[in-house]
Amino acid sequence: MNMVILTATQALPPFGIDSDLIGRMVANFVNVAILAAVLAFLLYRPVRDILRKRTERIQRQLASADEEMTRALELRQEYERKIDEINDERDNILNDARRQAADNSRRLISDAKVEAEALKERASQSVEMEWDRAQEQMRTAIIDVSSAMAGKFVSLAINQETHDNLLNEAMSDLEGMTWRD
Repeated sequence: MNMVILTATQALPPFGIDSDLIGRMVANFVNVAILAAVLAFLLYRPVRDILRKRTERIQRQLASADEEMTRALELRQEYERKIDEINDERDNILNDARRQAADNSRRLISDAKVEAEALKERASQSVEMEWDRAQEQMRTAIIDVSSAMAGKFVSLAINQETHDNLLNEAMSDLEGMTWRD
């Protein structure tokens, strides 16, 4: 049992911490503090300058992006304005073309009516001339037939002198006649 008691009195400190470990820990802490101080002294300004330059670069990029966005919006508005102008011009051209087509249509219809009236008038004149010619041919045919009949009748019943008198009288009667339509 004595042995058990001895083992209990020689036991390790709680959590395994002894004076050697504490000394090493203090030395490591001091080394880390010195290293941090040296690094802070040596690297603080360069890191701060790098961060400042990076911040400035980011701000320039943001400003540049804002300018480019503004220019892009201006270009977009200009393009939309130009598209609106082109659409207005297209509408004007289409309206002018429609108006011109309507005018051409009206002019063609008017010309066709005038031509149709002229054709109708020429046809009417042609019919009238044909009618007059047919009447003249009929009058000539009637005169020929009448002359032939009168000649036969007279030759049978009348002598030469009476025949000449009757022929002259018939001719003067026929010349004085008017034809009915």
